[in-house]
Amino acid sequence: MNILLRFLVLLAFLGGCTSPPPPAVPVEERSNIHVGPPTPTAAPVPPPSLTLDAYKTHVARHILERNAERTFTGRLPPLLPAIVVVNITVDKEGQLQDVRVQRSRDPDASRVALASMLRSGPLPRPEGLVADNTGAMTFSETFLFDRDYRFQLRTLAGPQD
Repeated sequence: MNILLRFLVLLAFLGGCTSPPPPAVPVEERSNIHVGPPTPTAAPVPPPSLTLDAYKTHVARHILERNAERTFTGRLPPLLPAIVVVNITVDKEGQLQDVRVQRSRDPDASRVALASMLRSGPLPRPEGLVADNTGAMTFSETFLFDRDYRFQLRTLAGPQD
């Protein structure tokens, strides 16, 4: 009985252990934090001579990074409330030239998809994929939405339940 009591006291003590709180940021340092619109950044540069599938994977990861709070992870639900297919046209520098909804039955999901694309520009450069005479290329991506209008992209999505 005495050993059991000691074990329970030790277990209660260890269960109450927590890591120390993070150090506080002094007020003078907090006052120097600038919150404003993000500064424009240059288009990411993928490896040269990509295939179209490799480029679409690179672009899909880029879109998810720029819209992390609007995405969901894990298996796709068995019934997707909204699916939006967009056509994306980029120039050889990765600048968005045009983004159009190709197929959708949900105007709200279409707006989310288009806004997410605009937040993602510029896209990675399509090295070796743009013909010199056209100066741009067009490809499609499919946005798969859950009921909260968060999305995954078909290029990176796993299997559906």
